Amino acid sequence: MSEYYFDGQGKAVRPALTLIMAGAVNNHLKVTDPTTMSLQRQIALICEMWHTSSLLHDDVIDHAETRRGKISVNSRWNASKSIFAGDFILGTSAKLLAQTGNPDVVSCMSQILSDLVNGEFQQMASRSDHEDRFQLYLDKTFNKTASLMAYSCKSVAILASEGADDKNIIDMAYRYGQNIGIAFQLVDDWLDFVSSAELLGKPSGGADLSLGLATAPVLFASQQFPELNQLILRQFSQPGDVKTAFQLVSSSRGLEETKELATKYSEAAMESIKDLEDSEDKQELGHLAERVINRMK
Repeated sequence: MSEYYFDGQGKAVRPALTLIMAGAVNNHLKVTDPTTMSLQRQIALICEMWHTSSLLHDDVIDHAETRRGKISVNSRWNASKSIFAGDFILGTSAKLLAQTGNPDVVSCMSQILSDLVNGEFQQMASRSDHEDRFQLYLDKTFNKTASLMAYSCKSVAILASEGADDKNIIDMAYRYGQNIGIAFQLVDDWLDFVSSAELLGKPSGGADLSLGLATAPVLFASQQFPELNQLILRQFSQPGDVKTAFQLVSSSRGLEETKELATKYSEAAMESIKDLEDSEDKQELGHLAERVINRMK
């Protein structure tokens, strides 16, 4: 069960991002030590393991039937086994994290787990004021998605700058991961309205609405169509709510505004690495920022 999703079929965005950032930072700081590079690779493994363990838990909460184009673990086995498999992956990755032998990295990466749980609770909360609601959404987006990217990038930078104590590089790596992570989730929420389930490998067509979640496209649309506010507050729980909300979002500027905001975060990510030494990996970070915005799955 714990190996089920590690079949090479996922996008592997998070470990790819972590390794590319490691390469860019290593080039900037002239790091060639194989031990450092091996530990950075371990961080990439851990971040994908933590992401995958969160999927095993999320699918139970959401009663998901598919994941990555196949039957979800909770459907193929059962909900309890899906939780335990997620816990097992977490336990195994915690051991890998301890093996880095770097207290700063352990502390940095551990923040991700705290943020993930916080994000889940924030997702269950609701606000009546639009500005409060949007801020809660952005906070939740950081905790559930961007934190993993931000702290994984920061951790490989900490490993690279050991002895050099270059705080600027560490902050830069964190900011790139933070901004690219928020952009990634905004596009994910946009795709929930515009892409097919076959492409995504998970339910779409307003699947978040069915779970009672008001994401960026809905929150933007509610400014144009105030009648959405009532539906948001009752979490689309009444018959016809999901369909009505989907139609209102589709005929609003919500999807356009979501993509525009994602582009701003992507541009902020690029701005944060402008002082990095030029390298193939720095260029690849630029390509990644573009792909995050233009992806269709």
